[in-house]
Amino acid sequence: MAKQEDTPLKMTELKELSLPELQQKLHDWDEKLEALRFQLSSGQLPNTARVTLIRRDIARLKTVLREVELGIRKPKGAVS
Repeated sequence: MAKQEDTPLKMTELKELSLPELQQKLHDWDEKLEALRFQLSSGQLPNTARVTLIRRDIARLKTVLREVELGIRKPKGAVS
């Protein structure tokens, strides 16, 4: 069974991604948030809670990227 696109990201899933994958996922989620905000402003978004969920996922991604930047976390595929 494939994972749905709108299910929240889990930290365990994020820990398994490489740095380029994390950056790409952040870009994708930013685009998704922009589309949701557009739908929200035009009154076409039936589930407004999705905006909050996407924002939280973006925050998780940014947290992991910042931890990599500070050296707290090693991205998958990094040379020790």
